[in-house]
Amino acid sequence: MSENKRPGSNSARPQRRFSKGKPTLERRYAKPKPVGTSVSSQDTEVEDPDLIYGRHPVIAALEGDRQINKIWVMPKLRYDSRFHSLLTQAKANGTVIDEVDPHRLSQITKGANHQGIVAQISPYAYVELEELIEQAKARSSAPVILIADGITDPHNLGAMIRTTEAMGAQGLVIPQRRAAGITSTVMKVAAGALEHLPVARVVNLSRALEQLKEAGFWLYGTMADSGKLLHTIDFKGAVGLVVGSEGEGLSLLTQKSCDALVSIPLAGKTPSLNASVATAIALYEVFRQRQSDKLFLDSVSSNTSQKQQS
Repeated sequence: MSENKRPGSNSARPQRRFSKGKPTLERRYAKPKPVGTSVSSQDTEVEDPDLIYGRHPVIAALEGDRQINKIWVMPKLRYDSRFHSLLTQAKANGTVIDEVDPHRLSQITKGANHQGIVAQISPYAYVELEELIEQAKARSSAPVILIADGITDPHNLGAMIRTTEAMGAQGLVIPQRRAAGITSTVMKVAAGALEHLPVARVVNLSRALEQLKEAGFWLYGTMADSGKLLHTIDFKGAVGLVVGSEGEGLSLLTQKSCDALVSIPLAGKTPSLNASVATAIALYEVFRQRQSDKLFLDSVSSNTSQKQQS
């Protein structure tokens, strides 16, 4: 079997040409900022990224390794069985616990659905891409990493993070510019998943994709149409799933960096899917194939064992 041919596949993988040291390229769909406007890596973050709120995110932070500076909580919730021991331990570790009324919580969160508790945490610690790749390979012989290309809606990003962790993927890569970072809204929607899913934030997404290729990952970009049907792809080995924004999709430069473009077959009149929904469907197909392979191999092994004993 040749090196570039997948087990069980009728066609060989395309040969890869590596090109190191490429100059930085701007994304094709990037819109120029008005003259005199400074460019910030935090362009899309208009809220305080150090605040998280809601019961699930705060519980996840209390149970995890995040440093929590202060917690505002309604008196009734403080003595709730789900929070009492966690808050007592947090106070012993130096966290300030402040009992407040719902109006104060609404002020702190600017009217968000706080569910009776808000925490001020240390800023989210992104990991370096090299560290993310190393951790992913250590955790799985066939790791899966999600790459989000230009997701600006924090609700979409939070939902993608929640699905990615729930499906057992090993990490997420997001660009630094013109994309949502890890804010309080993202943490709220992710519902604690960020405590278990490492995220790398990169300056040059194209270069990051090349690094993933060099590390042995095969990149599959999602397209609304014109891609190979999702269920016909054999997702073996290390996989990088690249998902673009709902409006613009993948940039042309990102498309060219992918080994294959894939599409989710739709039977209705709706022409495309929300980015977080497309992520969920694509990730499910990846892990469905792997679970099917595992069940098949377990069945073959069991049958072989029975024949040897007879």
